[in-house]
Amino acid sequence: MLRVGEVFAGYRVIRKLGSGGMGSVYLVKHPRLPRYDALKVLNQGPSADREFRARFLREAELAGRLSHPNVVAIHDRGIFEGALWIAMQYVEGCDAADLAGSGPGALPVERALHVIAEAARGLDAAHAAGLLHRDVKPANILVSPKPGAPDRVLVTDFGIARATAESTALTADGEVLATVAYAAPEQISGEPLDHRADVYALGGTLYHLLTGSKPFPRPTPAAIMFAHLTDPPPRPSLIVPGLPAQLDGVIARAMAKNPAERYPSCGALAAAAGAALRGQEQPAEPVPPPRRRLGIVIATAVLVVVLALAAGIGIWATGSRDDSPAVAAGTSTTAAPTTTGIRDFSAQWGQVGYIVSAFPDLLPHTTLGTGYRGLRCTRSQVNATVMPSAVSPDFDAMNCTGDGNPLSSLTLACNSSHLPFPAQALPDVTKTGEQQWTRSSGSGRAFWGDGQDADGRATGVLQISFDHPAQSFCLLTAFSRNGSGQTLYERWWPGAPV
Repeated sequence: MLRVGEVFAGYRVIRKLGSGGMGSVYLVKHPRLPRYDALKVLNQGPSADREFRARFLREAELAGRLSHPNVVAIHDRGIFEGALWIAMQYVEGCDAADLAGSGPGALPVERALHVIAEAARGLDAAHAAGLLHRDVKPANILVSPKPGAPDRVLVTDFGIARATAESTALTADGEVLATVAYAAPEQISGEPLDHRADVYALGGTLYHLLTGSKPFPRPTPAAIMFAHLTDPPPRPSLIVPGLPAQLDGVIARAMAKNPAERYPSCGALAAAAGAALRGQEQPAEPVPPPRRRLGIVIATAVLVVVLALAAGIGIWATGSRDDSPAVAAGTSTTAAPTTTGIRDFSAQWGQVGYIVSAFPDLLPHTTLGTGYRGLRCTRSQVNATVMPSAVSPDFDAMNCTGDGNPLSSLTLACNSSHLPFPAQALPDVTKTGEQQWTRSSGSGRAFWGDGQDADGRATGVLQISFDHPAQSFCLLTAFSRNGSGQTLYERWWPGAPV
């Protein structure tokens, strides 16, 4: 830690501005010019690593080429007494995390969207120059208030920026170069990155500014990463009453698990958020259908197992799906009949279109649409590595968020081979009821009970299995954070169109 008045690399320290996981930032006086700079000095640990030093210096040089009114300028960088340092433009004000720090509604919506729009301009300029930020978050967006004028907004800390042609999320030792609270699924899974990872993080940042809460508040980093990989995007209107419901759709698209389903640029995200606030419809943009990305599926499968064990959480508890090793006895292994004549939704939903075809009255027909009682759904990046052996190895899953009255979320896990999907035991759920059900659409078994989610909150659980071949290859699990499993069975299930 530097002391006030100390000279470091020629810069005289005026005061400390703050500190983070990798180092500290100081207000300093330039040794020759009549100006003040912000000097970031990295901790000894990273500074001592030869590979990290080389990467830091090279990437600081790349970021130093940026010149944009919404990007903090980098003036110089180097090594002094064994410590890496970088001198940047000093911006008087605070960061966006400070603005939103006092809770839901602390930051007026109009001001939050202005901050996002200005940051988007800086990020898009970086992307046009061939650079990714890779650590977009409220703390890396500086806000300088101007009396009688809109805030001046600048994106900072491009110290881990990297040329897009060679960008991946992990170092050779497996370090995630991002803040996990806002990291895109492909960053966590170690996939190659492009500008859409920054779009995802900016969407998470917008959610934080609107609600005062991080996108997936969880007790451990492992649980947070697991949520990014599997949970549906969060809905700001559930946290802040009065927010336009259209903003839920903006966050859902910005934070889509599949990069191909996100906005094509940060500016497009900001424009959609502004239109949502004004109640305007955005012109439809072509969204490529989801594609099976083998690399991320395999990487996610391995990581999900590790996270579930490390975080000590049941997969069902996060609202994604059940992961118990118990399997119902007498499971059939014969192939199911073909589904000729069923409406095909693969043009919109890609590989999981067959799930929508099996439940067309329940699920949204388009990736940006809504289903029964406002259900919004995303394809889950999961893999059978974490499922019992009786489940087909090519199963898929969809995660959906409900209106909270009483359904909070549901998961449909389905075998693409159309083999019957066995009911799964829920060992961490206290069973309160079980019943065979029959209705005009078919029959099956219902199981409901109560447990706790990964945050320790009481959660009602309802699991539905199906006998009819048109749906028997799927297992539906519903969750309620506002009611019990009995409430789900009595209030949601009777009207559910399945």
